[in-house]
Amino acid sequence: MSLWFVSAAVLPDMLREAALSPFRQAALSSGVQAGFVIGALASAVLGLADRFDPRRVFAVSAICAGLANATLLVSIPGSFPAIAARVATGALLAGVYPVGMKIAVGWGQKDRGFLVGALVGALTLGSASPHLIALAGGANWHLTVAIASAASVAAGLLCLATVSLGPHHGIAARFNPKAIATAWTNRRVRFAYAGYLGHMWELYAMWAWIAAATAASYSTSLPTSEALQLSKLTAFIAIGAGGIACAFAGSVADRIGKAEVTIVAMALSGSSALAAALTFGGPIWITFAIVVLWGLTVIPDSAQFSALVADASPPQQAGSLMTFQTALGFALTFATVQVTPVLAARFGWPPVLAGLAIGPALGIAAMVRLRRMG
Repeated sequence: MSLWFVSAAVLPDMLREAALSPFRQAALSSGVQAGFVIGALASAVLGLADRFDPRRVFAVSAICAGLANATLLVSIPGSFPAIAARVATGALLAGVYPVGMKIAVGWGQKDRGFLVGALVGALTLGSASPHLIALAGGANWHLTVAIASAASVAAGLLCLATVSLGPHHGIAARFNPKAIATAWTNRRVRFAYAGYLGHMWELYAMWAWIAAATAASYSTSLPTSEALQLSKLTAFIAIGAGGIACAFAGSVADRIGKAEVTIVAMALSGSSALAAALTFGGPIWITFAIVVLWGLTVIPDSAQFSALVADASPPQQAGSLMTFQTALGFALTFATVQVTPVLAARFGWPPVLAGLAIGPALGIAAMVRLRRMG
């Protein structure tokens, strides 16, 4: 998953070689979101993980994603081929994350909140890793791209060599277009979808651009080069902290309730977004602490929305409804990731950061209504 935000991690260094418009800068990251939606729907319609060994689907997808990402090394930064490579990378990652989730849940039933949370934690740490690679590699963005690409290829090979299927592994339903109607007519599913969309409004915009936002904040007190280095470290720690919290949140959700965990997480992450806006350009340690808290709380609820949909769905439609949920969520992130830097260039980072709190607020309202249904 280090491929997901590799372009965001190296963007400041890439801009020293090529002048890119805010639209093209954003497209290098939002292209992955668009590709993931395309890949997830195609995989579901074709039933790839059901018709073939999911370990092989995972391995082939990870290896090909690494190779697609590596084409950035020979493409002009921000060019059409570079953006197309990012779209292809996102489409291939749809054969990694959802398929990995299917493999994980095959190892348990009563502790699936923990299992799914642990897998989302792995996704989170992987998403944070390019910022650490970029920090270690300095201004050489080619090295960061090469290492992330090689890591993905290695992950695919490791999956083939070391991963086995659990005792509860089963065949999930293929995508059923009729499930779209259930997503609206089933109120519990509808509220779970609404909560998930509120969560996704904030999540990937924060992950993709928190390094750029903190670099702008730190630069009011530090030289530009130092601000950039500290922003990379901040992004890695903030995103990685959320990964560590995911498994714990899943375990708690198994005990006290999934909806309750999502409400607490969104309340904390939304408040952090507002605090980050209010303290922008202020003391560095305050900004750093708030952003780390934001990263810690922005992701642990993610897995629980999928679990809530599965709980509320007819068994024969659960796979289709979760697929549709994921597709809607990542389609929304395509817009938020694309528009965030454009709005920041026009209005500044504080109002944009504050605007990200809208999603959690709406998500909480939906989850409160879900809880009232008992």
